[in-house]
Amino acid sequence: METLVQICQIVVGCGLLNVWLLRFNKATAYRGGSASSMLEEFASYGLPAWSCYLVGFLKVASAFALLAGFFYPVLILPAASVVAALMAGAIAMHIKVADPFKKSLPALVMLTLSLLMVAGRWGA
Repeated sequence: METLVQICQIVVGCGLLNVWLLRFNKATAYRGGSASSMLEEFASYGLPAWSCYLVGFLKVASAFALLAGFFYPVLILPAASVVAALMAGAIAMHIKVADPFKKSLPALVMLTLSLLMVAGRWGA
């Protein structure tokens, strides 16, 4: 289980950093509604701009915590829990705007991987 948790740490940590630091202002097939940037996506959900920056901060901080978890394992459970909660929210937003399932898929994968980390670290 430990190896699975470590793989999840890398995938989720690097995936979040990619989306929030490298692809923030780029269009993707997974953006909610008809958005072509992260700010537009949050606007399409009816959320204020500040919420984008708050969620971004939480996701980037959690990503760094997951990667730092290789050296400080105590960080994995709280970081994975935050990511799981945020991904559940992301899925809810996709449902709210009636996006096709495909657009929710990355959030669903990240939610699943985060829950695997939570399960793997629970009581560790």
